[in-house]
Amino acid sequence: MLGARGGPGEDAHLRALRERLAGAAAREDLLDVAYRTVDSPVGPLLLAATPRGVARVAFAREDHDAVLAQLAARLGPRVLRAPAPLEAAARQLEEYFAGRRRAFDVPLDPSLAGGFRREVLTALRELPYGTTATYARVAEAVGSPRAVRAVGTACARNPLPLLVPCHRVVRADGSAGGYLGGPEAKRLLLRLEGAPAHGSTATGARGRVCP
Repeated sequence: MLGARGGPGEDAHLRALRERLAGAAAREDLLDVAYRTVDSPVGPLLLAATPRGVARVAFAREDHDAVLAQLAARLGPRVLRAPAPLEAAARQLEEYFAGRRRAFDVPLDPSLAGGFRREVLTALRELPYGTTATYARVAEAVGSPRAVRAVGTACARNPLPLLVPCHRVVRADGSAGGYLGGPEAKRLLLRLEGAPAHGSTATGARGRVCP
């Protein structure tokens, strides 16, 4: 794995060299995963992308070094700190936290989620800003109304939190429920969006969760 370290304390010359190497690797298609970190109200976020799109968003509580090791094992060993490919994602997240953005339009790579989990994450992308849905409603939306627990597992293992808004899925009693970034992060995101405490959306066609 290349460049698993590097940050504000890094020597300027070394940082410039790292950035040149990252740019050259990307141009020559020698990079499996590019990554960077960004600050946010829910703590430092690790963003990682393949040539197909953003593949991972990770909270600090997940241990960024461990996440990078997992990415190297699953997506390819050529992992390098390379901010440029993630510039759009970083900018859109900044806009989201500033209240200036309600939807993301960066390419996503769903490689880290397959089968039913991918179906759930696809449905969650239809869940609008400022609304919530229960796990049961999401299960209905993907055509498996009895798979409420599996929906919960898919949300808990969502590799793309924020970009795929699993924080908008709540328990039937209106409580927030679990979240990969921690319960306080989930509550902060719901407050940011002005979302109601209880699920307020209805299921539409299969694969959609709509207001």
